[in-house]
Amino acid sequence: MAARADGTPADWEIYDYPCVLVEPLYFSIIGVARTLFFLEGLKFTVKGAENIPATGGAVLAVNHTGYMDFTYAGLPVRTPRRYIRFMAKQEVFDNKISGPIMRTLKHIPVDRTAGADSYQSAVQYLRDGELVGVYPEATISRSFEIKEFKSGAARMALEADVPIIPITIWGAQRVWTKGFPKRLGRTNTPISIAVGAPIQPYEPAADLTAQLRSTMQEMLADLQKSYNHEPGAYWVPKRLGGSAPSLAEATALDEAEAAERFARKAAKTQETEG
Repeated sequence: MAARADGTPADWEIYDYPCVLVEPLYFSIIGVARTLFFLEGLKFTVKGAENIPATGGAVLAVNHTGYMDFTYAGLPVRTPRRYIRFMAKQEVFDNKISGPIMRTLKHIPVDRTAGADSYQSAVQYLRDGELVGVYPEATISRSFEIKEFKSGAARMALEADVPIIPITIWGAQRVWTKGFPKRLGRTNTPISIAVGAPIQPYEPAADLTAQLRSTMQEMLADLQKSYNHEPGAYWVPKRLGGSAPSLAEATALDEAEAAERFARKAAKTQETEG
């Protein structure tokens, strides 16, 4: 396959910043995002945007390496001029600043200790023909590798009878990720995005989940091949010579954090009931 002078495949679309304008409610938010991306000098490379369906519901499964990657996931969706209803943790909706924005854009709040209501809301959105954005890993991957997946994306697709569209993003962790300072200045960071072919739902959900994870692992590895990785950098996976924790080490950190979160909630409940 032919390549440009910078090494990227010739069939990839290149955007210096997103030019997405989607329905009136999104206008001001998209404008802020466009301005921010431009000021940061972000260089987006997008492959496979044609895989976003022009109409109908679909689960958009996105890998999770940073706090800003949900904004970058919207770039491929500009091709058919659609928008995403993201499932996001309840804490984002509780925030005085982000909460009203998330509700205005009709994103879906998720209580990670009791997610039945958010799951049913997502299924209804899908049946209504919406694109629902999901992080199958549930939380940011500290290792920047693809973590084990929850089965929610597969189960939603099955229940609503819609396809799953895998999306992988690489470079978002350099802008803002867990445990490291924001880098929202003019960093000229390259961010690569790939959209995979739709995966039609099938039983059992466990097999569908395994296929989705395997597909996204392959897509991410493909993005990494043409990306310039700095040896020893915090944002580079250990496998590629960086200083990020291994997947096993990151999993241990996640488990400790989850245990602490559940303990806090239990203590608060006990205090309230007492």
